Amino acid sequence: MRHYSPIDQLLIHADTALRTVVGKPLATHRSYPADNIEDCSMDTAESKHIASLMRVNHSGEVSAQALYQGQSITARNNEVREKLEQAALEENDHLVWTENRLKELGERTSLLNPLWYAGSFAIGAFAGALGDKWNLGFLAETEHQVVKHLDEHLSKIPTSDKRSRAILEQMRIDEAKHATTALDHGGETLPVPVKKLMQAMSKLMTRSTYWI
Repeated sequence: MRHYSPIDQLLIHADTALRTVVGKPLATHRSYPADNIEDCSMDTAESKHIASLMRVNHSGEVSAQALYQGQSITARNNEVREKLEQAALEENDHLVWTENRLKELGERTSLLNPLWYAGSFAIGAFAGALGDKWNLGFLAETEHQVVKHLDEHLSKIPTSDKRSRAILEQMRIDEAKHATTALDHGGETLPVPVKKLMQAMSKLMTRSTYWI
């Protein structure tokens, strides 16, 4: 594995932040889950509601990307860092997919994304500084909460909207895999108060990003 100087790392993470928030994220080039799926007809209110849900999911991926970047900076084990970087790359796919769907629905991404990125990056760096087992435990708990969040959104999106559902279903598969990988590599279960705090922060982001 190549080792970068502190300045190189700073530039790499700055580039990632800009690509995530305002640019074009680097992705794995997996196919768009909604390819070859015909879009359904929906009224204006329904389309706006679905777009708002997808905006929340896009912001969630912005936060996830920032968490992974922050965690990878302070991770002490090279194998752990590699797992975080691979997961971050797959999260970039989710960024691209959700933004594509927003464009299809004629809506924009959240104006609050720079705020979510900065806060999540700081939290990720703090988690990594606590040690790799807590770093991975934080990753696993984050992904478990994202899976629950995706399940909730899938229950709110009509079965007729197969394009949106295909995207969220593939994201759910990826997030569950990331959680399993983190635990398999020594992730520690987080204390209940920490889980509750993470849930509260997630609700704040979800409710504000739905509208802004």
